[in-house]
Amino acid sequence: MAAPLSSSTSRSDGLSPRPWTVAVLGPGGVGGLLAALLSRAGHRVVCVAGETTAQALRQDGFRVRSRQFGDFTTHVEAETKLREPVDLCLIAVKHTVLDAALERIPAGVLGDGLVVPLLNGIEHPDALRERYGARRVAPGAIRVESTRTAPGVIEHGSPFTEIDLAGAPELLRPLAAVLDGAGVRTRVVEDETAALWAKLAFLAPFALLTTRYGLTVGDVRTGHREELAALVAEAAAVSEACGAPADPTKALALYDAFPAGSKSSMQRDAEAGRPLELDAIGGALLRAADRHGVPVPVAARLMAELTAR
Repeated sequence: MAAPLSSSTSRSDGLSPRPWTVAVLGPGGVGGLLAALLSRAGHRVVCVAGETTAQALRQDGFRVRSRQFGDFTTHVEAETKLREPVDLCLIAVKHTVLDAALERIPAGVLGDGLVVPLLNGIEHPDALRERYGARRVAPGAIRVESTRTAPGVIEHGSPFTEIDLAGAPELLRPLAAVLDGAGVRTRVVEDETAALWAKLAFLAPFALLTTRYGLTVGDVRTGHREELAALVAEAAAVSEACGAPADPTKALALYDAFPAGSKSSMQRDAEAGRPLELDAIGGALLRAADRHGVPVPVAARLMAELTAR
């Protein structure tokens, strides 16, 4: 049985933890990269997935090719359902399969484990708190470009992997130390609204435009610059109306600094014929805009065009 979070540190600095037991629901591009990094750092990792993926992970583990971390292999455990308490459960599935995937993580099995969703969008924390309890859920926002090309095979294209954890610092500092120790730059922020909107305000223009036009971010920021700037301004206005001020100029600078060949996860899903997270990303933006009376004509048009495809 995993030890409770309150006893998870072993050095006098209070930040360097003993090995944790970590469940990863959804060992795809993001979840798989984190699972591999945590395993490589010496933590016990249990990936929770369908039988085909679980069997592949039991047999071959993870094979990672990374601009940031180099190429490496590591082994993990794999189950089709969580069967024991853990210190931490990372939820890294797509919104399109979230409800079904959560059946693999029974609330009664988690023990005192912390649930950290790394999902796109802003509306999932409330649903997770209803299922697992408010005390257990601490949303995270991850910035990374990482893709699963086959079960257990991860292509990490971005030269960064960064997570913001939202919640009480005294609860989340040990987790931040675990992630930092695995190579993931981690920051704890108390303002959940600001953390989630900071990601959505950047992700929505990126996802909607790259998917609508089938272009990389480099081509979007040059060939559709005016549309990108308008959409960034709309997202920033909605974010500010929700209580999370955003700077459109800074957002555009981040797009300019992003690797030119990057694709959004939504674009990759479209190319592969998989369901899109339109509702979780664009839909959430439109619903928030409607609640606060913020006009978002570019976002509304792109959503209509993507929905009609």
